[in-house]
Amino acid sequence: MASDLKTLMARHARPGLISWIGLRPARLAPVVQVDSAEASEAGLSGDHYVSGGKRAVTLLQGEHLPVIAALAALAEVDPAQLRRNVVVHGLNLAAVRHHPLRLGTALLRISGPCAPCSRMERVLGPGGYNAMRGHGGYYAEVLEPGRFALGDAVIPEARETTERDI
Repeated sequence: MASDLKTLMARHARPGLISWIGLRPARLAPVVQVDSAEASEAGLSGDHYVSGGKRAVTLLQGEHLPVIAALAALAEVDPAQLRRNVVVHGLNLAAVRHHPLRLGTALLRISGPCAPCSRMERVLGPGGYNAMRGHGGYYAEVLEPGRFALGDAVIPEARETTERDI
């Protein structure tokens, strides 16, 4: 049974796709949409949050954007409003937590979920904080520095599934 579960957990319908990249040049400054980004252990070049470690890069599930909009009673949500670095479509980010992910030439590993901040209430309107709960994305560490761009595949790299994953 465990072997079957490991196989199921390692199987994805397709690779993900990077559909949006944003950098936060300074705290509270508007997010700047870019075509590509350079990742180092410290974070993304040009992003103000360069502390490295497990929170070097933030990722958001693209399929959650319409959900956040619906929960916030908005027609749509611009990823820049949510202040995450990378939007990924087509790959369940929750399913690849703790797994290495190849984005362009960079290798990242999702460490944990991003909690919403109180700013979402101002940005998305009343209820914005709760609209983001469970949909705030993930933070990741950079295992191998590299560059990624819009349209690049997001590919889970093979590794042994552990009890922590199950």
